[in-house]
Amino acid sequence: MDKKHIFITGGTSGIGLSLAEAYLKEGHHVGICGRDLSKIPAYMKDQYPFMHVYELDINDRKKVNETIVNFSKGRLDLVIANAGIASFKGHDIPDFDNVFKVINTNVLGVMSTIEASLKVMLPNKKGHLVVISSVAGEIGLPRVGQYSASKAAVTKYCEALAIDLKKYNIVVTTILPGFIDTPLTRVNKHYMPFLMSSEKATKLIKKSIDNKAIRYVFPRRMKWLVYILSIMPRRLYRTLMGLVASRLT
Repeated sequence: MDKKHIFITGGTSGIGLSLAEAYLKEGHHVGICGRDLSKIPAYMKDQYPFMHVYELDINDRKKVNETIVNFSKGRLDLVIANAGIASFKGHDIPDFDNVFKVINTNVLGVMSTIEASLKVMLPNKKGHLVVISSVAGEIGLPRVGQYSASKAAVTKYCEALAIDLKKYNIVVTTILPGFIDTPLTRVNKHYMPFLMSSEKATKLIKKSIDNKAIRYVFPRRMKWLVYILSIMPRRLYRTLMGLVASRLT
């Protein structure tokens, strides 16, 4: 098997870490980054000689560029932009400091990751960009409007990139998961429909990446629920989601 060079942001915990280990088990060179390297299990550092670890905040555009380019050594087969933050405040009034933080990380951080990756992929005329978005970007979810907005932004950005980069033989995959049992979602106190284990989600995401899917939404029940909500008359949608929001207060 040809050993690929794979870089994963937000790779020190949750889905990012699970995906990293899945590719490491196949013998690939995997670079992972995050703000807290202590989250990486000690056994992984001993067991996987092809794992490269970087302390990195994706809000630091210059360092993102330097890290990804240095890891690649001129070759970058797959980049998974997984780093992101969620925010559940439980009240109606937006906290604009929090809005800025979410948009900066989930949108500009992803775009910085893509920018750095393309510096390697474009000259080689090949590569695969994967962005972990969310079904939350398909509808406006009450109490987490900034999160929905951030995921809507990266989903549409990737939709356009997939067209723009096709002539360079660069594939763009957008993953839109529902609720996954990770440290990111465990802070939520509200009900999370169709909650999926991290292990199962990792297998589904990896399969869609390996198949070079353009867009993958899961679980299937969440996909259909979001679709129904997206085509529902807006007055009805607002009434229904208003009732949901009242239970989150």
